[in-house]
Amino acid sequence: MHVHVVSGDGEAKFWLEPELQLAKTNRYNRQQLKEIESLIEEHHHELISAWQRYFGG
Repeated sequence: MHVHVVSGDGEAKFWLEPELQLAKTNRYNRQQLKEIESLIEEHHHELISAWQRYFGG
């Protein structure tokens, strides 16, 4: 289970399970990645629920 983050500044892919982990990134700097990771942690349950509704499971 993963989430993609895309903006004009770059893009990244984070694994949501078994634990939150950066899979790959393109053009985001370290500070941006920390902010993104913080937001994903804050909304982790919502992201997993949405993923399960969309893909099933």
